[in-house]
Amino acid sequence: MARGRELKRRIRDLLAGDGWEDGLTGLAELGQAAVAPLFSALCSSSPLVRWRAVTAFGLVVAALAARTPEKARVVMRRFIWSLNDESGGIGWGAPEAMAEIMTQSPLVAAEYHNHVLAYIHEDHCRPDCYLEHAPLRRGAVWGVARLAQARPDLAGAAEPDLLCALGDCDAGIRGLAAWACGLLGLTSALPQLEAMTTDASALEIYRDRALAETSVGALATEAITRITGSSPALN
Repeated sequence: MARGRELKRRIRDLLAGDGWEDGLTGLAELGQAAVAPLFSALCSSSPLVRWRAVTAFGLVVAALAARTPEKARVVMRRFIWSLNDESGGIGWGAPEAMAEIMTQSPLVAAEYHNHVLAYIHEDHCRPDCYLEHAPLRRGAVWGVARLAQARPDLAGAAEPDLLCALGDCDAGIRGLAAWACGLLGLTSALPQLEAMTTDASALEIYRDRALAETSVGALATEAITRITGSSPALN
C-alpha cells in the first residue's frame, strides 16, 4: 500500500512539474502500475495536472495495447463504466482520456471510437450513452476533436452531432465543436461558424499539450480559415 501511495505521489509531482514531458516515456514503461495513479490524477484540483494525465494515459494505455491488448481493454471498460449512471461516479476526464488513447493506439481506436462519438449523440433509444451533464459532454466534444486531429476517418461520423453542438448553450461545447468542425473540414458548418465569429464567450482549450485561454469566436474564425483557406470577412 505504501508503495502505491508513493508511486501516486511521484506521478502527481511529475505531472505538476515543468519537465513533465520528459517523464512520459518512463510512465509508459511502468505500464499497468501507472494506471491507478493516473486515474487519481484525473481528479486533481489542478487543471494542468488533469490534462497532462490525459496525455499520459494515451501513451501508457497505447503501450499496454501493444504488449497485452486485453489489459488496455480493461482500462477502456473502466472508463466506460465510470460514465454509466449505475457506476455511482462521475467519470471526470474519461472521454478525454479515451480519445487520447485512441490517437496513440490504432487497435483501441478501431474498437472503441464509437463510444466517444456516442457520448455526444442524443438518441432517445440509447439514453445511457448521451452525456447530459454539460461538463462531461464538453469533455466528449474535446475527445471527438482530438480524434479528428489524428484519425479524421473515424471522427467524421460525428458531423450531425457537431453541427448540433455548435448551437449548445454551453460556451465550451460550442467552441470545441467549432474546433472539431474545422479539423474535419466540414463545409456544412460554415453558416453556423460565420454567425459565431462575434461570440466573445471565453473558454480554455488544451491542445498541443498546452492549456490556453481563447474564445468561441476565435475558434470559429480559426475553423472557417481551415475549411475555406481564407479568413472570414470582417463585418
